[in-house]
Amino acid sequence: MKLVDKPKKTKSGQYATGEDVLLKLGDHEIVSLILEYRENEKLRSTYVEALPKMISQFDGRIHTDYRQAVAATGRLSSNNPNLQNIPIRTEKGRQVRSAFVPRNKDYLFMSADYSQIELRIAASFAKDEIMIEAFRSGRDIHSTTAAKVFKVPLEKVTPDMRRKAKEVNFGILYGSTAFGLSQNLQTSRKEAAEIIESYFTEFPAIKRYMDDSINQAREVEYVETILGRRRYLRDINSRNVTTRGFAERNAINAPIQGSAADIIKIAMINIQRWLEKENLKTRMILQVHDELVFDLFKEEKEIVTERVTHLMKNAIRIEVPMDVEVGIGKNWLEAH
Repeated sequence: MKLVDKPKKTKSGQYATGEDVLLKLGDHEIVSLILEYRENEKLRSTYVEALPKMISQFDGRIHTDYRQAVAATGRLSSNNPNLQNIPIRTEKGRQVRSAFVPRNKDYLFMSADYSQIELRIAASFAKDEIMIEAFRSGRDIHSTTAAKVFKVPLEKVTPDMRRKAKEVNFGILYGSTAFGLSQNLQTSRKEAAEIIESYFTEFPAIKRYMDDSINQAREVEYVETILGRRRYLRDINSRNVTTRGFAERNAINAPIQGSAADIIKIAMINIQRWLEKENLKTRMILQVHDELVFDLFKEEKEIVTERVTHLMKNAIRIEVPMDVEVGIGKNWLEAH
């Protein structure tokens, strides 16, 4: 259709049609149609047709297979089917969650989700006073960051400023560069670099944590989570810049993500022990990263909600309070 003069091509000489390439073609209607088709096709093949075939002939349910030693971060990984990647971002994708229902009419779905756990762990590790104070007083962390980075009062923070601050907050934890951030924010590399520089000026403790993590890792070639679980980083002293950069990003992020994994596992163990001890009918049925999903017996709603929240908040003590959001509904979508 000759929408661009010099179209990008793949190694084999075909026209590149990745999402990033298509989005650069502007407002042409074919772009949205192709992307919509792809989303529908992915939902159809991965979930709508695949999941019903995985229903167990013994109890009429779907069972995932959790692996403890697959993800390098220490998080559980889910297979056959992978229930950790059931979509949540798009309206159509979310509908897949509504297909997951409780065992019978006496039960509901309950979702208990750690709120911004990685940012809380980062603030705790870095001992950043501004972030710690924001979490302790219940202020919105992204707005707090935006106010600092863009040097405006908290009440003057715009939704766009908050969105950018959110990208920076999470981007920094994953070792995002000015280039990476500029792509996520769809802004110039210069502006992204200025935002990062401003961030490190306002949150020097975070910068110090990042530098210390890398320097320590260079000495011993591993990093540790809050419970002392190690991730070895053999390439941290590599002469290859790309290889070394990847290891450095892991040195910053692995203790944070790994500690989040430690915390939810401790919570799961404590919750399971409590459910068994009290001889309750409610069952813990899924773990999706920072979220636990329960088949909730209706008559146990109050006690389970209160106790699960308490056990998750107090799994491990860190410098800031952990926040847990609980949702209850007739299916997984309603509960989340």
